[in-house]
Amino acid sequence: MSESKARLLAFPGTHESKASSWAKALVSCDPQSQAVQRQLERLAPTAASVLIVGETGTGKELAARYIHESSRRQGPFVAINCGAFSEHLVEAELFGHEAGAFTGAQQARAGWFEAANGGTLFLDEIGDMPLYLQVKLLRVLQEKQVVRLGSRKPVSVDVRLIAATNVELEPAVEARQFRRDLYYRLNVASVRLPPLRERRGDILPLARHFLEGYRRQSGFEQVGLSAGAEAVLLAHDWPGNIRELENVVHYGLIMSQNGELEADDLRLPQAAALAAGPATGGAPEDACGDEFDAVGAGLRRLLQSNREAIHHSIERLLLVTAFEHCERNQVRTARRLGLSRNVVRAQLKRHGLLEQSSADRFASMAADETLALA
Repeated sequence: MSESKARLLAFPGTHESKASSWAKALVSCDPQSQAVQRQLERLAPTAASVLIVGETGTGKELAARYIHESSRRQGPFVAINCGAFSEHLVEAELFGHEAGAFTGAQQARAGWFEAANGGTLFLDEIGDMPLYLQVKLLRVLQEKQVVRLGSRKPVSVDVRLIAATNVELEPAVEARQFRRDLYYRLNVASVRLPPLRERRGDILPLARHFLEGYRRQSGFEQVGLSAGAEAVLLAHDWPGNIRELENVVHYGLIMSQNGELEADDLRLPQAAALAAGPATGGAPEDACGDEFDAVGAGLRRLLQSNREAIHHSIERLLLVTAFEHCERNQVRTARRLGLSRNVVRAQLKRHGLLEQSSADRFASMAADETLALA
């Protein structure tokens, strides 16, 4: 489909605010994107809960904002990242608290559910929500009431919930790290945002949108994309998706000269390869395939040996290697492995790789009791 028929989802002031524009612009030119666009348009007028699944940087918040803006709801759109708060604060942030409910709570405060009353609450990285809070969230969705910490009086709320995750939740459900009943409650309607590498028809329209936006913001003269730059942009796999594309184009604009952004202006490996001429070695994906072949050969040798508990050992080896590679950062490790942070944390504790605090042990026991009663 020609780029002239592309649809741009963007909110006013995209390049006027300090916020990054990747979360405020999404082009629907590729057939996959247009199918998602039609799905969002059908979901918007309804009251159904929506679960948006997509890699980091694919525009999940934008999709949620579009659903809200296209709905009949008159209240605000409130976006919360479940992984941004500690387990000790997230309950008070979501449901509010009364004065004296805990140390430091000097006055009563409404939670995000009350703040979003009449509108839409967007919970990003829902897979990172602790189990004991999943129980309370399920009750809020069923009863349409919240109870602040330190209070016994319910507060009625009218909130449409949209949740998002960058990993599939089914493995977390099977690992008993995410409640099955909450998963079904959230997953009334599911929207998958394909990564940029699967919708290459959007790459150049998005690049031109970012280029023009940053050009106007910086006061530059008209700047275009050269044929070489277009080829490099289309050849890249964009593991960081729209966010990475925006940053690459922004940098390229700064480095460009003579009114045209060239391939050499882009910080991409394909640009260096293009400048060096035809490659003599294998493609990077071939090397990656060879590495997986080597791992497979090693696994076959292990299975032929007399060693026992192979799964436990391999899981621990993968976990240790990824955890150290990510500098012992749980969030980065979870993203690298394609798991939720809750699942990674549970595995780290099971393998004795993470010291379990008394608070964590208490929460874990409470979660086990809750699941046993469910």
